[in-house]
Amino acid sequence: MQEKSVIARSIEVAGGVHAPGHLGELTQIIDFDLVDAVLEETGTREKRLRLLPSRVVVYFVLALALLERCSYRVTWGKLTAALAGLCLTRPSVKPRV
Repeated sequence: MQEKSVIARSIEVAGGVHAPGHLGELTQIIDFDLVDAVLEETGTREKRLRLLPSRVVVYFVLALALLERCSYRVTWGKLTAALAGLCLTRPSVKPRV
């Protein structure tokens, strides 16, 4: 009889359109736990519910760095390509008043 070791870990992730895998391959490389830990350590987690949660913004900024020649809109489109057809919030510049 062989002995086996099993290591199980529980990860709490965002649901809905911000679930793992929906934000592209970055979520497979940099997991939500790491992003959440950095947000906590730096005190930059959102205080109110936003249309684009802090965690999503981190992945967007990482994608911007990787796709440096692409515009914000093109980068966001690539990051959320798997969600085509859904009504998504998009990052945008606030109009000046």
